[in-house]
Amino acid sequence: MKKFKIPSVPPTTNKCIRFPNDVIEQVEEAIQGKNCTFTAFVIEAVKVALENLTEEN
Repeated sequence: MKKFKIPSVPPTTNKCIRFPNDVIEQVEEAIQGKNCTFTAFVIEAVKVALENLTEEN
């Protein structure tokens, strides 16, 4: 059985980026009705993209 550890919130930095309006609409549509924020969606997408890049190399 995996031991429970109280999670710590990683330090964060505010970054202002511009998204095309159609991308914003698609993300908002994808997360509608789910327990997910725009920020959480984007962070997960970037993590997966970085992981995919690492696997390609």
